[in-house]
Amino acid sequence: MIEALITPGSYRCASVLAAPMVHAWLAHRRRRGKEDRERFGERLGRPGLARPDGALVWMHGASVGEGLSLLPLVTRLREALPGVGVLVTTGTVTSARLLRERLPAGVLHQFAPVDRPDAVRRFLAHWRPALAVWVESELWPNLILETAARDIPMLLVNGRMSGRSAARWRRAPHLSGPLLAAFAGVLAQTEADAQRFRALGARSVAVRGNLKNDAPPLPADEHLLQSARQAMAGRPRWAAASTHDGEEEAIAEAHAILRRTVPALLTILAPRHPERGAAVAAMLEGRGLATARRSANEAVAAETAVYLVDTLGELGLVYRLADIAFVGGSLAPHGGHNPLEPARLDCALVTGPHTENFSDTYAALEDGGAVSRVSDAGTLADAVGTLLDDETACARRRAAAREAARAMAGAADAALGLIRDHLESRGGDACTGVLGG
Repeated sequence: MIEALITPGSYRCASVLAAPMVHAWLAHRRRRGKEDRERFGERLGRPGLARPDGALVWMHGASVGEGLSLLPLVTRLREALPGVGVLVTTGTVTSARLLRERLPAGVLHQFAPVDRPDAVRRFLAHWRPALAVWVESELWPNLILETAARDIPMLLVNGRMSGRSAARWRRAPHLSGPLLAAFAGVLAQTEADAQRFRALGARSVAVRGNLKNDAPPLPADEHLLQSARQAMAGRPRWAAASTHDGEEEAIAEAHAILRRTVPALLTILAPRHPERGAAVAAMLEGRGLATARRSANEAVAAETAVYLVDTLGELGLVYRLADIAFVGGSLAPHGGHNPLEPARLDCALVTGPHTENFSDTYAALEDGGAVSRVSDAGTLADAVGTLLDDETACARRRAAAREAARAMAGAADAALGLIRDHLESRGGDACTGVLGG
């Protein structure tokens, strides 16, 4: 197969020859609002900010999930080594917007350069990181190999490699081997991930869990939270969050079933993609469910059946408003979403069958009696109804979820230790005055 012939050199040549197509692709994304017009130069390696003095740790995550998973590590790094500068790069407009709100003061954000040699070289020449930290498994060959060529040590943390991704990389062994061998250390989420990384050529691989397990509770606007609680006072309620197309219909059906015995029920619904809000609202209204939309600042009234939180970055509000949370992407086959976010906020958990993206996390939650599995609208209504009817059982489920979330933490501390070790090994001018040198 042609993939077997790909080498770092041939990839580099191909990426140079593909420059016109890359620029056309970026222009198309910019027209669709997928690129930040004001900061577009960053995608070409042109810096939007000045480099701070002293040692700089560069951390890279692909998009929203990867970028947010870095937050506990960034926070610990700033606390442990306040003299070290931190730069976080991601590739999407949405991730940039969320990180602007959540990164600690003094931490810089830039868009990652597109994977062309000239853009990558401009980026590295300006930022000159003492250490590069990649999260999960986004492997851009030019960015990795140019960083290694400058003798900048690289770490891969929160490493995740699905069987499908591993199979694709195995078809290009002359490229995947040098890429993974370029990392000085890999901290994998699970033993299965670790085995795949080792098989592809990674060295110094250890299993240290998931950085997302160390994340602080999701934030919420306190004024809005109190206002919403007041509007919902006395009403039994549950939340369905990060839902996908097809799941909202099941939520609506479950609500209708539950309302036969719980007439005052309020369902709080947060689609994974807020831009679908209008379509979801139309579906709910078509089923006779009075809906208040958060994006339109509509208040919850006595007749409201569904509070539709079709906004970005407000799951912290959603999970604080309900004691019971269904985590979406699990009835529809999307692999599920992070159940520890509601667990940290004291929710009893319900999920569908499709949770392979968080298989180990759900296994631990199930071992602790912290989650119910459902398969359709009927079983969803049964599970939620049981928790609504039995406050003692709901309280036990909430406590079990909270304890499981606490027990799964620790990956950020392991990653911080590895970062410190490599900064110390650099010594010299890179870290003078930072680590006691």
